[in-house]
Amino acid sequence: MSSQEVALRLLVLGSDQGWHAEQLMTAAKRAGHTLEFAPYESLASELDGQGSHRCYCDAGSLEDFDAVLTRTMPVGSLEQITFRLATLHSFLNAGGVVINSPRALETAIDKYATLAVVQSLGFDVPATVVVQSRRGAMQAFDRLGSDVVVKPIFGGEGRGVMRVRDRQLAWTTFSTLERLGAVSYVQRFVPPGGIDTRLFVVGDQVWGIRRRSTDDWRTNVSQGAVSEAVAVTAAQRELALRIADKIGIAIGSVDVIDASDGPARVLEVNAVPGWKGAQQALGFPLADPMIDLVASQVLRNRAQASTTTASVVRSAV
Repeated sequence: MSSQEVALRLLVLGSDQGWHAEQLMTAAKRAGHTLEFAPYESLASELDGQGSHRCYCDAGSLEDFDAVLTRTMPVGSLEQITFRLATLHSFLNAGGVVINSPRALETAIDKYATLAVVQSLGFDVPATVVVQSRRGAMQAFDRLGSDVVVKPIFGGEGRGVMRVRDRQLAWTTFSTLERLGAVSYVQRFVPPGGIDTRLFVVGDQVWGIRRRSTDDWRTNVSQGAVSEAVAVTAAQRELALRIADKIGIAIGSVDVIDASDGPARVLEVNAVPGWKGAQQALGFPLADPMIDLVASQVLRNRAQASTTTASVVRSAV
C-alpha cells in the first residue's frame, strides 16, 4: 500500500507560525494527511502506578498520532531539555515514529559532538577547541593562528557567530563567555570564507545547494547569502548519507565549506534545517518529500508490527 493511499494524523513539535509551518501544512494536505502542531513546552508525561505510561501535549496524547515530526526546540533549562527528549524517547520506545529521533537531536544540537562523529568517520573538519575558561580559550586562540570563529555550541542560522582576529577582542569575548557560564567553541577560520555547499538530506535523497555571500564570510541565507542548485557528486552523496546514518538523521543537512588552504571540510550538521533558500534554488517544495518520508516510515513500522504479531501467533500455535 502506498503512503499516498493512507490518511495519517501527524504531529509537528514546534511553532505553527511562519513559512516553514505553512509549507508542511500544505504538503500534508496535498498528500491527504492531517497535520497538527504543539509547542515543546506543552509536553507532559504520566505514570499511573499500574503499568500505564502516557505522553501528551496540547494537541493530545502522542499515542493518538501516527508520527511526530520534530522541528526547532526552544531554549530551556537542562531539566526542560532533558525531559522533552525523554518524552520523545518514551514514545519512540513504545513503537511510535519520531523524525528526527531524539538520539539524532541529542547529537546534532551539540556542534562539537557532531564534528567528533564526522571526524570519526574519516571526513575533514576544521580544527576546533572547546574549553570552559578564558585562559583555555586564549590558548586555543593562539594555537589556532589568531584567526578564529567563535560560536555558541548550541544555535543556528549564524546567530551569535563571530570571527575574531584581534587578541584584545578575543580576551573580552572569552571573558564574557566565562562570566555567563558558557563554553568557548573556538574554531580555526577556514579561508577564503563566504562559500559552501549544503547537502540537504531526506531519507536516501540528497540535493546540493551552493551558498555564496559577496560581502560576508558567513553563508547563512538569513544573513544575506544567495543559493543555487548544484549537482551532487557521488563522493558528496556518500558523505552526506554516511553522516546522516551515523547520527540518525532522516531529514537534515550537512554543510561543507570550501577551503583555499586544503580540502573542503564539514562545518556543521543540522537535524532541524531551514529550507527556504534551498527550495528557492531547487524549484520545488521540499516539504513534499519530507511528509512522504514520514508516511513511509509509519507504513514500514506497521508492516514490521504485523510481521512480529504473526510470528508470535504462529509460535503460540
